[in-house]
Amino acid sequence: MNDEVPDEGDFDADRPRGEFDHVTPEDFIRGSGHGNPPGWLDPADINRARSQMPIAYVEIVPVRADEFGRIAQVGSLLRVTEDGSVERALISGRVLFHETLREAIARNVAKDLGDIALPILPLNLQPFTVAEFFPTPGLSEYFDPRQHAIALCYVVPIAGDCRPQDETLDVEWVDPHSDMLDKFLSQMSNGHDRIVRRALAWANA
Repeated sequence: MNDEVPDEGDFDADRPRGEFDHVTPEDFIRGSGHGNPPGWLDPADINRARSQMPIAYVEIVPVRADEFGRIAQVGSLLRVTEDGSVERALISGRVLFHETLREAIARNVAKDLGDIALPILPLNLQPFTVAEFFPTPGLSEYFDPRQHAIALCYVVPIAGDCRPQDETLDVEWVDPHSDMLDKFLSQMSNGHDRIVRRALAWANA
């Protein structure tokens, strides 16, 4: 079992697992319906962790694919920042304790795009790049004032309908071959534009 969350009927499903005794795989993807998913930290705990150690993230470039599997559109999220301004960003989020990478990708897509976005999860968990975000400007091409984050970056096709959730105001799409791409990327900050360009190069788009 390699210590993953057991399904009903698995040979070690009844093995004591402490705080994870009543956790199901769906809890990680959509939450348990009773607050945040397992492994979530309150603001004080996550701020303390961010000040003392690197944090594992997934960074997701959402795309629409054509009938031949080629990238037809690249998506970005419009969000309101803490100072009230609007920013363009990718889907990103922490990998929670006891959560697999696929579960982290699915949960973060659902968190921002809704439960019917229908992401096509990667068969191969090799990221197309790893982005190292530092809280000190100039150490890397990626910057995050909150933390040192190590982000595994994935291209994830979205097959369903997007319904922006929580802090996401809207989801906007652009043709990667259009003249609007440069303007689209210029509105991304802290290195997210570089992640999109590397994603497109990796996918030969």
